[in-house]
This record gives sequence, structure tokens and C-alpha cells, in this order.
Amino acid sequence: MLKQLHRLILTGCLLSLGFIAIGQQLPQYSQYILNRYVINPASAGSEQYFVGQTNYRNQWAGIKDAPSTYILSVNGPLASNMGIGGYLFSDVTGPTRRNGFNFSYSYIIQLNDEIRLSMALNAGLLQFTIDGTEITFEEENDNILASAREDNFFPDAGFSIYLFGPNYFFGASAPQLIRNQLDFEKSVEDPTGRLTSHYFITGGYTYEINDDFDLEPSMMLKYVRPVPMQYEFSVRGIYQDMAWLGLSYRKTDAIVLLAGYTLQDNISIGYAYDFIQSNIGNYSSGSHEIMLSVKFNKRKSSIPDED
Repeated sequence: MLKQLHRLILTGCLLSLGFIAIGQQLPQYSQYILNRYVINPASAGSEQYFVGQTNYRNQWAGIKDAPSTYILSVNGPLASNMGIGGYLFSDVTGPTRRNGFNFSYSYIIQLNDEIRLSMALNAGLLQFTIDGTEITFEEENDNILASAREDNFFPDAGFSIYLFGPNYFFGASAPQLIRNQLDFEKSVEDPTGRLTSHYFITGGYTYEINDDFDLEPSMMLKYVRPVPMQYEFSVRGIYQDMAWLGLSYRKTDAIVLLAGYTLQDNISIGYAYDFIQSNIGNYSSGSHEIMLSVKFNKRKSSIPDED
């Protein structure tokens, strides 16, 4: 049964890369609330400082060739009404890889004393790879891969908006708007396919319970055609803006435990553990995600911090 699951993972990642737009083609993160920029580049410049952040996700631990994702991002204010940022990512699933980088520019409009609206454009480059030397099926007629490595490179672009105030935010983003056609002539029997657009809606609010405790509910909606809309709801309890614990629910996928700590107001460490709710949980001990962020180059401004 485990071998069948292994084959299913490999076949699924080939389908998503090679010839049919099924499921998510962008990396998944459980700590989306802590790295808003990756989901929504328009959030760049919404705070008074730059943030450098890295995330590592080990999905479905214990299963060979399960997805593994690494991302590095930097974003911050260029001026009082502008933001810039960029990120690199690597997403590996068995013999398939997705690497890429993106840069963004955001323009911020002051709607009133508290509310601001940011709009952003982002552009970059994607690399999709199939390495046939990394997989051998038990039966010869199952070997749909040639013993070769094949790379495809594509331009990428997206658009996003981000509405925010001192203790709340709402955003919508559409990455991967250029629906490039994939072409793996050597590696896959049916070599063509097309990237599909992704659409995200995120939002959150921070309630100040007292001088020591805050409560932060948040949500993310995700739509990737033709898969039904997915949703995720989270809540964090934050103590003195330093330590937090939280829970998240991802539809038909996982219940997530969140924890983290901020040191000296500028270095934060976060951890997420996914309790898998799907059938894959019978073979995996769960998914792990680690986050490290550093704030630097704070601007002097009369505009209040978002957090």
C-alpha cells in the first residue's frame, strides 16, 4: 500500500507539472499569517521596517518523495507611499522541482487617517524540472520517464491589493497570471500542459483583550480552477507581542498547531505542525514548517504600525 501511495504522489506531481492543471501549482504554507508578502506582494511597505524571512516546510513526513519547500523573502517600504520586495523559492516533490523568483512594486494610497490601500505588480521567472534519473518503477511498463533531465523556463506576473489599518487587513492576490504552456517532450508521454492562475483572499483582525494579551483571527480563501474553493481559518493568542500559540483548520486537509516567539522585538521564530486529516495521515506522522524572520532598517514615520 505504501508503494501505491508513493506512485500516487509521483504521478500527481507529474500531472500538475506536465500536462494537466489539477490542484495547486504553487507552494503551500501553514504560517501564511506570518509571511503575508509571499501570498500578497501588495503588503510590502505596509509596515515601517524591512522584513527578511525564510520558511522551510517538510510536508507529509515519513513518506519518500513527499513535497519539501524552501522560501526566502525580503520586503519593506521604499517611501511613505511605496513598497518593494522579492522572494526566491524551491519546491521539490520526488523527481520534479519548481524553482522561481519574483520582484514586486507596490503603491500605497491613504484613504483616511487610519486606512490605506496598497496595489502591487510583481514579475519574475519560473523553472519547472523533471529529472528522470531519480525514479525507477518496479515494473518496466510503469516507467513513464526517460533517463533524462528536462527544464522549462517561463516568465511570471501577478497583481494584488491590500487594504489595512492599525489592527486589521484584507487582501486579494492573483499570482501566475501568465498561463504559460509546459512542454516536456522527452520526459512525459503527453508532453504539453498549461499553468493555471491562482486566486487568494486573506484577512485578519487583532483584538486587544488587555495590556498583555491579543487575539488574532485570520482566514485565507484559495481558488485554483478546476478544484473547488479551499479555505483556511486560524486564530492566534499573543502574549505581550512576544509569544504566541494558535490553531488553524484547512478544509479536508489538516488541523495545524502554531507556536512562536519574538526576541528583542525584531527576531521571530515560528513553528507549525500539521495534524493530517486526509487518508495520507495513515502513512505520515504529519507536516512540519519552520519560520525565521528579522526586522531591520525601520523608517521614522508618523503612520502607525499595522501590528
